[in-house]
Amino acid sequence: MFVLDASALLALLFGEPGHDRVAVVADGASVSTVNLAEVLTRFARDGHPVAAVLRRLETYAIEWAPFDDAHAAEVAALWPQTRRAGLSLADRACLALALDRGMPVLTADRVWAGLGLPVEIQLIR
Repeated sequence: MFVLDASALLALLFGEPGHDRVAVVADGASVSTVNLAEVLTRFARDGHPVAAVLRRLETYAIEWAPFDDAHAAEVAALWPQTRRAGLSLADRACLALALDRGMPVLTADRVWAGLGLPVEIQLIR
C-alpha cells in the first residue's frame, strides 16, 4: 500500500510517464484530501468539469484520507526540513499522511528522495 501525491495522480489521469506504475497500486492507495483538492484545482483551472474528474478517480479504490489536526501539526513540523526544497503545503500534507500511516510515498517529484525524511519515497519515473 502506498500514499500517492498529486504528481502521481496527475500522471495517472494524464497518461504521463510513470502512469502505469501508479495504476498498478492505485487500488488500495491513500491520498490526502489536500492532494485531491490540488488535483481537482488543476483540472478546474484548465476548464475541465470537476465532477467528471471525480467520476474517473472513483474507478479506483483510493482512500481519500481526511486532513486532520494531527496532519496539520506534522505539515508545520516538516516545514524546516523541506523549505529549501520548495515543498508546498500539499506536498507536506502527503508526507504527513505517509508518516502517520507508516506507508511509502509514490511521487514524480525527484527532490523528495533527497530530503532524508523517515519515510520511504518511491519515484514513478
